[in-house]
Amino acid sequence: MTSSSLPPRLVGVNTKMYFDLPSTTAYVSAVARIAPSPSSSCGIFIIPSYPCLLAAQKLLEATPQVLLGAQNCHAEDSGAYTGEVSPLMLKQAGCSMVCLGHAERRRAPVNETDEDVAQKAVAVIRNGMIPLVCMGEKTKSNIMSEGVGLAIRECTPQIMEVMKALPKNVSIIFAYEPVWAIGAQEPASADHVVSVVLSLRERIREVFGEHQAGKIRILYGGSAKPGTWETLKDGVDGLFLGRFAHNIDNFEKVIEEVEAS
Repeated sequence: MTSSSLPPRLVGVNTKMYFDLPSTTAYVSAVARIAPSPSSSCGIFIIPSYPCLLAAQKLLEATPQVLLGAQNCHAEDSGAYTGEVSPLMLKQAGCSMVCLGHAERRRAPVNETDEDVAQKAVAVIRNGMIPLVCMGEKTKSNIMSEGVGLAIRECTPQIMEVMKALPKNVSIIFAYEPVWAIGAQEPASADHVVSVVLSLRERIREVFGEHQAGKIRILYGGSAKPGTWETLKDGVDGLFLGRFAHNIDNFEKVIEEVEAS
């Protein structure tokens, strides 16, 4: 799968730093077994910790339809950046995508800015990979219309900073994750998510045109789990899963739900 051939639907999981090397190996092997066929309208991806990438690449050799991703990267390909990870080396390690701007990196102590994320997205594209850019509002309102308005105002600059920095006609994945929903017991309401995402899509069309809008996928994350897709499928292109999908049976159920739609 390449940046120019993203499937209509995507489902993926971020293992964060929950798994060690043996458990990641077991999990990636299980993902390879449940992967949809290459002709499926639903693509999947997995984003393990850096030390597991080469092993994961090997395990996924027979399932090229599964995108392998990294959890972050630096904006430069090389240099005096101790402790950072080169996007060039991630590409060489078999990555097809890189997650950027996760809420856990936008807050203290890292405090990544929209500009930081945009610079990294440029580096990802430069190295032939797909940026998966997380965005979401911090502010929550119990009033539906107010909450949607707040989300659009907070998310629009996060999208625009990235889009304006990138070349035209490249594929991008955005993951809409309301910060207040990450790690919660329940996802954001379907009405809220669909309203926010449809409004953001329209804004992208207005600024960048229909063709570029067609190369963008917007996923939902933030406590997504089995059953979430059915309520959101009219607004989003897939799901970006966290801890619920660390159980491979849950991951498989979500994939089946998305494939069946």
